[in-house]
Amino acid sequence: MSRMKTAVALTIGVFAAHAWAGEFFERDGAAIRGYDPVAYFTDGKATRGSPEYTTQYQGSTFQFSSREHRDAFAADPEKYAPQYRGYCAYGTSTGYKAAVDPSEFTIVNGKLYLNYNEDVRKTWSKDIPGYITKADARWPEVSRQTKVIE
Repeated sequence: MSRMKTAVALTIGVFAAHAWAGEFFERDGAAIRGYDPVAYFTDGKATRGSPEYTTQYQGSTFQFSSREHRDAFAADPEKYAPQYRGYCAYGTSTGYKAAVDPSEFTIVNGKLYLNYNEDVRKTWSKDIPGYITKADARWPEVSRQTKVIE
C-alpha cells in the first residue's frame, strides 16, 4: 500500500511540475520573449512589453506595453495568444518545435503566427494556408517534443 501511495504522489508531482512549467515559448523571462501579443493586432507591429504590465495565462507570463493591452488580453486571451504556443509556425508545419524572432509574424484570420526568422517567414508566406493545415495536423505531436531548435 505504501508503494502505491508513493507512486501516486510521484505521479501527482510530475503533473504539478508540468502544470507550473510555462506552456508557451518563453525566453527572457516571459512568453514571446517579452513582446506584447495585443500590439500585433492593435499596432500591427512587434512591441516590447514591460514587467510592469503582466498577466499569467496557461502557466506562462505575458508582458504588455500598457495596462489596456494587458486588460484586453486578460478578457480574451485566446484572441491574442500566438498559435502553437508561440513556437515557430513554419517549424511546426514541418514537424519541429522551434524558437521565434518576435518581429517575424503574420496575422491570418485573426490569429497570430510567429516565425523563426525573416527567411523562414518568407518561406511561410509562400503557402500560408497549406502550412497552417500542416501545422494544425502536426501540433499534437510537436507539442510533446522537449527539444527546441534555437
